[in-house]
Amino acid sequence: MNVHYLQHVPFEGLGVIESFLRGQGHGLSCTRLFAGEPLPENDSFDWLIIMGGPMGIYDDEQYPWLAAEKFCIDRAITAGKLVLGICLGAQLIADVLGAQVYFSGHREIGWFPVTRSPEIIRTPLADVFPEQVEVFHWHGDTFDIPAQAQPLAQSRACRNQGFIWQDRVVALQFHLETTPDSAAALVEHCGQELDGSPSVQSAKEILADPEKFVRLNTLMFALLEAMQGHFLET
Repeated sequence: MNVHYLQHVPFEGLGVIESFLRGQGHGLSCTRLFAGEPLPENDSFDWLIIMGGPMGIYDDEQYPWLAAEKFCIDRAITAGKLVLGICLGAQLIADVLGAQVYFSGHREIGWFPVTRSPEIIRTPLADVFPEQVEVFHWHGDTFDIPAQAQPLAQSRACRNQGFIWQDRVVALQFHLETTPDSAAALVEHCGQELDGSPSVQSAKEILADPEKFVRLNTLMFALLEAMQGHFLET
């Protein structure tokens, strides 16, 4: 399988997703949008992964490549590709599928639990998420659930934490790919957002426990395995 990912800033890469993909023997390519690299041809990949970033999906004036990126995502979804979006990537997918994306009213940054939505039982991710699990968050925007999509989870601070559409397009508001190094990079580059509000932890709290990242990445591998398995079966 050929996998292509879209990267918005240098400090938000694939994290542990890369080790999974390489371990499975998949071809891997990338568009670094911040460096002005071209978007891929639709027939060059089977799986599109859209990573996070500090910009918003409507910041076209500052980031003129956003319009072309949305077209790339739309084209991939229409062509029946496997698609995974994380944080900003999830918001871009929601927008492409016709849902509203907007500021949630507050930031959610750090380690907070999400509760699995009942609708997930009818999707290929049914066995991936426990009823409740602690995951890593770093976002201020959120989205509505697109038509014909199944919600995945919710948290106290954010009602819509993800969705799955037609069993092959997965959007996660939270991060499962994050490692201690990539979390430290987020703190370094976006630390001004750690404002001490109720759903924002300190840098010390975020980086304190390496075992949290191990559990987080195990869940990421399970999700990728489920997506891959479903795609290969169809």
